[in-house]
Amino acid sequence: MDITKTDEKTAETAPEPKTEASSEVEAATEATTEATAETTAEPDALDKPDARAAAAEPRDDASDDDEPGDDDLADDEFLAEAPVGTGVGAGGAAVVSAALGAVALTGTWTGKVVSERETLIGQITSQSGPPAQQISEIYGDAWHSTALVNGVFSLLALVTAVLVLVLARPERPVWVRAVALGGAVLGGLGLLLSVGTYFDLFLSLPTTGS
Repeated sequence: MDITKTDEKTAETAPEPKTEASSEVEAATEATTEATAETTAEPDALDKPDARAAAAEPRDDASDDDEPGDDDLADDEFLAEAPVGTGVGAGGAAVVSAALGAVALTGTWTGKVVSERETLIGQITSQSGPPAQQISEIYGDAWHSTALVNGVFSLLALVTAVLVLVLARPERPVWVRAVALGGAVLGGLGLLLSVGTYFDLFLSLPTTGS
């Protein structure tokens, strides 16, 4: 009697054998539990300083796109190294024009040499000529040669000054235009006087009495 009851209790308490369906259900339940645990752990990981720093770092692809290319850097370097005009050439040309204009009005060493040469030639060729011929060849030719040389200097001064005024950039110093303007005035005045002297418009050659 007792043996039979003990066998029945043992049969009741013995675990039932697991089937394949129950094993699959348990595996799915464990996978779901692990996924939930990982999802819950992600916010905690983001709360840490290292995780925040890693999340704040931009992606390498985005940084590569934002960085300027080699061509842009080369253009910037070329613009930075491009020399800025100082106006030295324009200033020098303006001073030269003013100097040429002043020299044309006061006379030049070249004009003096040419004048003396014409005087010597006139003395040689007009020794036996009439007085009017001697005056013309000894004095007239010398005066005209001097006027011609001074006119050439005046023309150079005027052309140089005009080029400076026309080609000078607006950012050039004011004194460059001022000096060039002075050279243009002196050159124009010297050219006017030289032309008048060469053609005897201001002073005519003296004449001898009959």
